[in-house]
Amino acid sequence: MTNRTAAARYARALFDVSVQDRDLRQVESHLAGFLALIDGHETLRRVLLNPAIPAPRKRAIVTDLVSHVTDILPPVAKLLILLAERDRLVLLPDILNSYRSRLMDHLGVVQATVTTAQPLSPERTAGIERSLTQASGRQVLMTTEVDTALLGGLVARLGSTVYDASVARNLERIRHTLLER
Repeated sequence: MTNRTAAARYARALFDVSVQDRDLRQVESHLAGFLALIDGHETLRRVLLNPAIPAPRKRAIVTDLVSHVTDILPPVAKLLILLAERDRLVLLPDILNSYRSRLMDHLGVVQATVTTAQPLSPERTAGIERSLTQASGRQVLMTTEVDTALLGGLVARLGSTVYDASVARNLERIRHTLLER
């Protein structure tokens, strides 16, 4: 089983346990907070992610850390201790990403990235966001990027769907149509 698959399973289990009676955003926040704690302390990160350190030692460290954080939600605390016990704390970034993906799906939100040749005006950005919301039927969280290699137009990535309305793509379509005739 790949790390990403295992992380998705842990994230799904955490989500399923939390969906009934927990604030799902708070669960995500606590998970992200613990990951930030590990990433923010080099020694702690090296100890918890080192395969040479025995799992019982890692479990003791994580249990101690979790006990000092008074407001951490029980499902998150249990997951963190379980990951330490199984020496799987290295999966934490992937678990967080997978959990966030499930949360966004549950909330009816989809990520979109729009790439253009030049920066967009706020009005144009809002218009594109409305169009993507209409096309997807979901709330869209949009980020914009500038790629000067584009001649013009835009490329929108909405989840796994790509809408290519770039000038280069339109010229390619025209060329293909002319060659067919």
